[in-house]
Amino acid sequence: MGAAEFATAVGVMGAVVGTAAAAGRLTGRRSGFCRSALTGFGPHGVMHLAQAAAARGHTPGSVTSPLVVLPFTLWARGRLRKAGVLRPARPRDAVAGSAAAGAATVASRIVARRLLGSARRPS
Repeated sequence: MGAAEFATAVGVMGAVVGTAAAAGRLTGRRSGFCRSALTGFGPHGVMHLAQAAAARGHTPGSVTSPLVVLPFTLWARGRLRKAGVLRPARPRDAVAGSAAAGAATVASRIVARRLLGSARRPS
């Protein structure tokens, strides 16, 4: 994947995460989409760290995961638990959230490829 496709895919994923955050805001933090996205956000950070360990070096997300993703996940989950809108995560919730994150990743790449493919074609 080239730099332009990577940057576009990250932007698309940002839109997905932003939509989940907006859904949480609009529903008083009760949105299932928002809570599922948060449940998948933490394991996604762990996956980035595992990739860096397997590669024995820097990989995309290996710096932001310990500095942003994991601390934010812990903070946000704690805040939602205190507000009474988040039950403790079960293993199946983490699996479902991770599967949703994986699907969003694939969809982001597909959208990025299509956007850039249409941008490259002459009109």
